[in-house]
Amino acid sequence: MIKRIFTLLTLVALTSCAELQQVVNQLPQQGPISNADMAAGLRQALDFGIEKQVTKLTQKDGFYKNELVKILLPDELKKVDKALRDIGLDNLADEGLKILNRAAEDAVSEATPIFVNAVKGITFDDAKNILLGNDNAATQYLSDRTKTALYEKFHPVIKNSFGKVGADQIWQNLINKYNAIPFTNNVNPDLTDYVTNESLKGVFTMIAVEEKEIRNKVSSRTTDLLRKVFALQDRS
Repeated sequence: MIKRIFTLLTLVALTSCAELQQVVNQLPQQGPISNADMAAGLRQALDFGIEKQVTKLTQKDGFYKNELVKILLPDELKKVDKALRDIGLDNLADEGLKILNRAAEDAVSEATPIFVNAVKGITFDDAKNILLGNDNAATQYLSDRTKTALYEKFHPVIKNSFGKVGADQIWQNLINKYNAIPFTNNVNPDLTDYVTNESLKGVFTMIAVEEKEIRNKVSSRTTDLLRKVFALQDRS
């Protein structure tokens, strides 16, 4: 029965909203689902992802001790890290890596208001496409609508964070020591831009984690609205 329902939903994804609603209303075990319910369900799923997952990133070690999002060195600095460790400066190299992640943790606190505004804008048409999309369709929707604004918010925060915790001096020291090693090529990467982009990747990675849980685990649908709406995309 559920497979038949999913087949019908896939077909109506190519037709009008009215036709989709007609199919939705034929699911008596779930009760009638309005256009508003469907949009609200998607908003709630994204709100949960923001509340449960993104806020973790703002805590100390939210990036640094989370292997899904931990910010590693850019390619041009990996050789710096290796060279410093080769000459016994492991602690200095570790401190430099930690500083990058601390800056990201500072910046993510700026994300929530931008996300809230984007989530409020989800329409029924958006919800229909997201619901019948892949496991990260809602996350991708949010990324498309917030990434530019988030970059503009994150970049100055990360830059200030580097100054606040002395990251600029630490990395200047690291790079100077590396550049002083014989037979190496000097490096001077834009760490603020790099960490800003890595922070954005981390944020959307964690939202996608929550979205996938809600889509694939009924036990993760912790409200009646989530259970009602996401039942429409169940495949078996």
